[in-house]
Amino acid sequence: MALVYQEPFSLVKQFVSVFWNGLILDGFQYISKLLSWVKLSRMNEDGKELTLAILEPGEVFGEMEVLEGMPRDTVAEALDDVSICVMQRSDFEALLKKDPNTNIRLTKLIGLRLKKIESRIEDLVFKDVPARLAHLLFELSKEFGVQENGQTRLSVKLSHQELANLIGSTRETVTATLGDFKRRGLIAFDGRRLVILREKELEKLLPSKP
Repeated sequence: MALVYQEPFSLVKQFVSVFWNGLILDGFQYISKLLSWVKLSRMNEDGKELTLAILEPGEVFGEMEVLEGMPRDTVAEALDDVSICVMQRSDFEALLKKDPNTNIRLTKLIGLRLKKIESRIEDLVFKDVPARLAHLLFELSKEFGVQENGQTRLSVKLSHQELANLIGSTRETVTATLGDFKRRGLIAFDGRRLVILREKELEKLLPSKP
C-alpha cells in the first residue's frame, strides 16, 4: 500500500489506497483532479468489503476522524489517478476562525453523506437485489450521469464487484442482474462505463413508496 500526506498536493495512482483502517493522521483530504473518484469502504474480519460512498472531485473525506482525533475506520482507494490535497487540522481550525460558514458547509456535507448511508441501509433491509441495483443506478446517474441523446452515461467507471459492494450483494448476482437489465434493453455498456437506455422502465423495478 502507498500513503500520501507529506505534500499539500499528491498524485495517487489508480487502485492505490490513500489511507486505511486504523491509521492515525492529523489531516483530511479532498479530491482536486477533475474526472477522478475515490471509494470509501469498510471490510469485515473475513475480508468482505462494503462500499460506503463514491466521492467526486471537490469532496472532502477523512474529516470526522481528524476532528475527533480517532484512527481511520474506513479504507479510501483511488478509482482513477487522482490529485489529493491534504489539509492539516491546525490549518482547518484556522480556516474555521476566519470563515465560520465553512463549518456550516461541512455540517451539511456530513449530513448528506449520512442520509445516503441511511438510504443504503434501508435498501439492504427492504429491497431485493434488482430493486437495490436499480436504485443505485438512479443515484449514480444523479451524481455522475451525462445526458446523451436521451440516454444517461455514467462518467464513473465501476466494476461489477464494486457495484456489488455498494449494494451488499455478490459479484455473480450483480453480473446476472445487469445481464437481465441488458437483455430487457434497460441498460448498455461502453467498456466499463454503464449507459441507462430506458430510465422510466428501470424505474418500474423500484417499489412504490407508501
